[in-house]
Amino acid sequence: MSARIAVIHYSATGVVHGLAKALAEGAAAEGAEVRLRRVPELAPAMAIASNPKWQAHYDRENGEGGTPLVSLDDLAWADGVALGSPTRFGGPAAQLKNFLDQTGMLWFKGVLASKVVTAFTSASTAHGGLESTILATLNVAYHWGALVMPLGYGPPAVAKTGNPYGASFVSRKGSEPDEDALAAARAQGARLAKVAAALRAAA
Repeated sequence: MSARIAVIHYSATGVVHGLAKALAEGAAAEGAEVRLRRVPELAPAMAIASNPKWQAHYDRENGEGGTPLVSLDDLAWADGVALGSPTRFGGPAAQLKNFLDQTGMLWFKGVLASKVVTAFTSASTAHGGLESTILATLNVAYHWGALVMPLGYGPPAVAKTGNPYGASFVSRKGSEPDEDALAAARAQGARLAKVAAALRAAA
């Protein structure tokens, strides 16, 4: 029985978006039905315009062919959920947190309990909060009653990226995710699909 996977993310300049696409590819390769979704941008236009890469990614995503915006229905639909965000002072961005803060009614109804949840991230420096951002993002999963799934050390790519908490990338000077980071994300998506499918079959 295949799983239904929602990859929900916020990306300012496109780095986390690249990881999200790779994670979705990994889940799809395992036969999962995948929804790749983004949360709405909350930053003011002046802030976005101050960074050419931020503006370019914003324009792409809000133009024809951009990633669909997430809805609460995507969460209710999914067996497994991957949450992605760049680091913001060691935690997830307000844009992702704003969406997660709207899940109270789903939580109250027990809709989110026993789903499988994992997380991924990017930072501009090696010690910029990769692990703490993933851990902070997953705090919501504990409250949902979800099952938290780490990436683990199993995939060979993790030996190079060094982060068993979840796929991550150090984006120095705005660099795009390298193949090691993308491989880790694909492995995380594949594992999420397998675990979510097994739980769905056992339900």
